[in-house]
Amino acid sequence: MDDWKLAYQANCWGDLGGNAEGVTSISQLSYRTFGDMDRACAEIASAGYTGVELFDGNLLDYSVADFRALLANNGLSLVAAYSGANFIFDDILPEELARITRAADRAAELDAPHLVVGGGAKRFDGVRDTDYDKLGAALDRVKSLAEDRNLTAHYHPHLSTIVEGPEEVRRIFRLTTIDFCPDTAHLAAAGGDPAQIIREFADRISYVHLKGFQKEPFAFTPLDRGDVPTDEIIAAMRETNFAGWVCTELDAWEDPADGARSSMDYLNRA
Repeated sequence: MDDWKLAYQANCWGDLGGNAEGVTSISQLSYRTFGDMDRACAEIASAGYTGVELFDGNLLDYSVADFRALLANNGLSLVAAYSGANFIFDDILPEELARITRAADRAAELDAPHLVVGGGAKRFDGVRDTDYDKLGAALDRVKSLAEDRNLTAHYHPHLSTIVEGPEEVRRIFRLTTIDFCPDTAHLAAAGGDPAQIIREFADRISYVHLKGFQKEPFAFTPLDRGDVPTDEIIAAMRETNFAGWVCTELDAWEDPADGARSSMDYLNRA
């Protein structure tokens, strides 16, 4: 793990949601953690991480100067901005890409190396085959706008989207050239073997989300517990010579600082 740098997602420090303005204005529909990002960065650094990932809405709350100061005060680097979109509806895609572009601009201004997006909407009347083609084409546009800003763009398969399990992952990555950010908990929860998927797509993976989850009752967990075979995942990352940033994520935990420390304790043992 000497070639790995460890980051943490700040989304655990409050309830997860989005901007209310997004109900009537797609361009304003960013992700958001309703919590104190100053506290999150301080506690992430205290747990031993050297990088942080933020949702686009939280990142755009800050001026460049203020967020640079926050990073410097905690000895952190901004590793990635996380955004998302429906991606399959032609009429609103320009609005969605405009919002992702704002997040990419801010990430680039703060010298982040990565941009991560999730999405691919499930229609109320069922998934259409053409939805995958539309998603793939949209992800290529995200990759292009990221490259224009010296960012590496990644697609993050996610529960509740049209890309959840292994076959859907294989399908979408035949239709786009964007990099793959595997989220180990989401892949496992959708019936996949995250270690096998990491081996299969090693040449598309330059950024990873590590997360635990338990099946019953369903909940995301720190890395030291739950039903995700994280030991096997780390072995697969070593076997494929992964190098770069690894971002641990939790989504929700009663004591977020405790969750961050628990995952770091596991990583130190690993």
